[in-house]
Amino acid sequence: MKKLIYFLSLSCLLGYSQNQVNLEESSVKWTGEQLSGKSHYGTLTFKSADLSFSDEKLVGGNFIVDMTSLSVDDLTGRGKKSLEGHLKSDDFFSVDNFNFSELKLKNVTMISEKEYSTTGDLTIKGYTHEAKVSFYAEEGSKNMIAKLIFDRSKYDVKYGSGSFFENLGDKLILDDIELEVILVVM
Repeated sequence: MKKLIYFLSLSCLLGYSQNQVNLEESSVKWTGEQLSGKSHYGTLTFKSADLSFSDEKLVGGNFIVDMTSLSVDDLTGRGKKSLEGHLKSDDFFSVDNFNFSELKLKNVTMISEKEYSTTGDLTIKGYTHEAKVSFYAEEGSKNMIAKLIFDRSKYDVKYGSGSFFENLGDKLILDDIELEVILVVM
C-alpha cells in the first residue's frame, strides 16, 4: 500500500496524469470502400479509453473498442441489419469470438502544440500489428481527435480482399479501413 501511495505521489509531482475519456460522448467512426468507389460507414463504441499526459502533453493511451457495438449508419432497414450481421460474422470481424479490439500507444511524438504523431499496437481478431495514429487537440478544449487507417488483411479480415482473392472486379473491397475518433476528455 505504501508503494502505491508513493508511486501516485511521485506521478503527481512529475506532472504525469491519467485522463479518463467520457465513453458515452466519445465516438469511433469507421469507413470502408469498394474499388468501385461505393463506401459504407458506421460507428463503434468504447469499452474503455484512457489518455496519459505529462506536463499537459500527450504521452500515451490505451483504448478498448466493443466490437459488438458495430453499427452501419449509412443504411436503414433490412440492408442495415444484413450488413451489420455480415461485418460481425466470420467473413469479417468474427465478433462472437473476438468481441473487442485494442490499441495501446507506444511512441508519441509532439508535432506542434496541438498535434501528435503516434505508433501503437493495434489488436484485432487476436492479431497485433503496429499502427500509426495522428492525434489533434480540439481547439479550446481538452478533447482529442484521432485518425487511423489500418490494413484489414493483416488482421485476417479476408472477405472481398484483393490480398486473398483474385478476379473480384468491382466487388473488391479495399483493405484500408479508416477510423476517425473523437475523444471527449473528462
